[in-house]
Amino acid sequence: MPVMEWNETLMLDRGVMDETHREFIELLNRLADAPETQVLAVLDEFIAHTEAHFSQEQRWMEQMSFPPTECHVNDHQGVLQVALVVRKRAAAGETRFGPVLARAVAEWFATHATSMDHVLALYMKEVGFKPDALAAA
Repeated sequence: MPVMEWNETLMLDRGVMDETHREFIELLNRLADAPETQVLAVLDEFIAHTEAHFSQEQRWMEQMSFPPTECHVNDHQGVLQVALVVRKRAAAGETRFGPVLARAVAEWFATHATSMDHVLALYMKEVGFKPDALAAA
C-alpha cells in the first residue's frame, strides 16, 4: 500500500521539479513495500536519488540567490542524515527501519513540498528561472 500518492496539491512547476518529486514518491513507496531482502538496495537507490534531488534544488537556489536557501537546505539535510542512519542500520540487518523511514519521509514531504518547495517554485517563476534536468546534475 502506498505511503504517498502523487496528486494535484503537489504540482508546482509542471516540469523538472514535479518529475523529480514524482520519482521521489515512487521510491518512497517502493521502500515502504520492499521485502526485507531488498530494503538495503531500495534504500541505496532512494538515498542516491534524494542526494541528487536535494543537490539539484540547492544548485537552483544558489544560482538565483534565493533568500531562504539556508533554511531549505537545512530541512533537506535533516532528512538525509536520518536516511543515512537508517541505511547503516539496514546494512547491519535492521531492515525494519526502511518502511518506517518511508512513512516518516512521506509525512515530511507532504508539508515540505507544499510549503518550502512551493515558495521555491513561485520564486523561480517570479525571476524567470528555468530549472535544468536532474540528469544534468
